[in-house]
Amino acid sequence: MTRRREKAAAPVGTRRAAREFAFRVLFEADRGDLPMQSVFTRAEGAMRSGDDTFPALSEDALVFAQELVRGISGARPDIDATLRRTIRGWSFDQMAQTDLNILRLATFEMMYTAEPHPPVIESAVRIARKFGGDDSGRFVNGVLAGLSRSLGSQERPAAAQAEPQAPLPDGEAG
Repeated sequence: MTRRREKAAAPVGTRRAAREFAFRVLFEADRGDLPMQSVFTRAEGAMRSGDDTFPALSEDALVFAQELVRGISGARPDIDATLRRTIRGWSFDQMAQTDLNILRLATFEMMYTAEPHPPVIESAVRIARKFGGDDSGRFVNGVLAGLSRSLGSQERPAAAQAEPQAPLPDGEAG
């Protein structure tokens, strides 16, 4: 096996990969009007069976992705209300579903976790550039930068005041 294949076959333990996995679950659940947990279970099974549609995540990254999916499921009304207040000139019906789901994912992290905003925003922009349209990265960055400023002036929820989560084994925090 070549080095490239060996590296590709190794489980990915980054928070960024976990965020991408959670985004894909969120997007599929939203588009198919399916329960997020069912989609997560199916995606996890596909990943574990070697389906190259999903990168193989380490156990820690998979746990983080699951936390994101569960958190978004529970906080979706608040997340959507926050996004409606933050986004100017666009309704949810006018926005690309890719961009909206990336924003939901990042908004959850920014509102309900102790994760610093810059790596959350950077990951969201990268996912937007990978899966969205030509202007998705700029749009997502602009919305999340505005949200970060507005959240910075408010007290964060109790969950966000907890100790920051330790970086995953490969040391990448964002």
